[in-house]
Amino acid sequence: MPRLGVGFIGSGFNARFHMQGWQGVRDADVLGVWSPNAKNANSAAALARNLNVGHAKAYRSIASMVADPAIDAIWLTGPNQARIENVEEIVDTIKRGKGELKGIACEKPLARNVAEAKRVKQLVDSVGLKNGYLENQLFAPHVEAGKKLLWARGAATTGRPYLARAAEEHSGPHMPWFWQGALQGGGVLNDMMCHSALVVRHLLTRPGEPLSSVKVKRITGHIASLKWSRPAYARKLKGMMGPAVDYAKRPSEDFASVLIEFETAEGLTVIGEASTSWSFVGAGLRLSAELLGPEYSMKWNSLDSGLQLFFSREVTGRAGEDLVEKQNAEQGVMPVVPQEYAAYGYTDEDRHFVNVFLGREEPLLTFADGVDVVRMLMTAYQSAESGKTVAYPPRGIDTFKPQVARGTWKP
Repeated sequence: MPRLGVGFIGSGFNARFHMQGWQGVRDADVLGVWSPNAKNANSAAALARNLNVGHAKAYRSIASMVADPAIDAIWLTGPNQARIENVEEIVDTIKRGKGELKGIACEKPLARNVAEAKRVKQLVDSVGLKNGYLENQLFAPHVEAGKKLLWARGAATTGRPYLARAAEEHSGPHMPWFWQGALQGGGVLNDMMCHSALVVRHLLTRPGEPLSSVKVKRITGHIASLKWSRPAYARKLKGMMGPAVDYAKRPSEDFASVLIEFETAEGLTVIGEASTSWSFVGAGLRLSAELLGPEYSMKWNSLDSGLQLFFSREVTGRAGEDLVEKQNAEQGVMPVVPQEYAAYGYTDEDRHFVNVFLGREEPLLTFADGVDVVRMLMTAYQSAESGKTVAYPPRGIDTFKPQVARGTWKP
């Protein structure tokens, strides 16, 4: 059987989640890592080797990794502000005849705004690369199982679903660049609403039909800085993340909600409600989803894992994330999410795109979907800034940049 040699651009938290998920992926090996931080690249490559998912090594440049005949595909997991630069180096290497690839997969969001997202897609299309948009929550086992069962049993007998909800909530990102609107492209809406907005559309889409069969008609967005721009917490955040992250002067939103009105192919109105937060106080990362129809419903909460531990005050130790991502406490009753990489959908996602690049499956999500998601996010920002519901797509959205990204937003 053919095997796919995979190289990672990026060596941080997200790349390492993918590498853990790779333990359930067949016919592909993690063989390379590039990062602007050579120490981190070597560390991530060592993790891949320790997990026995490939004889990974660190590369000195993106071009040298693409040029290596052992590398067949790239997983792009670096920071948002480097996205175009990274893709340009990939495409330039291919155009100069220095390397060949079978495909490229890119983490969410595809880019910081629509203009950048279209540029990323155009670059990849210019060399004819297969592409995949990485959105792990669509592949989460609970989401997929719930959707299939409700559509097969409930919708088949009583009518299609009409309301989907999704949320992603935690206490804030790991790295300083996430918190800076100019680098990341916004705040929590740009960082995490890409998950939830796509999940609700996915749940409302009939299995086997494209996402475009559920058309976006109107979007209402709201953003706020509920916690981290308060003076005490702004000082705390600056102390944790460094002087470049100053929410007293340059805040980003730490809460966002979006209501999306869709129209189905039958002409019915269906609704998606999505929310995201960096100001959630709980055990750790909480993902949730619901789907409701005429005579049925489903719900999922990642913290309802079925496994709980209890630690008394006498149990002490350093803080970590060994129970759940973005863990906020080390004592009391604590939910545990075993094999988070599988529960959140990374394993099934990576397995799918390996099969896509090996020519066995058609992609469920491409860069075109990534552009659509960014366009929805920018429309939500435009709605939040105007305080009005916005018809989709609004005029000028492809050149729009949010106030948060421009450093002019005030909570």
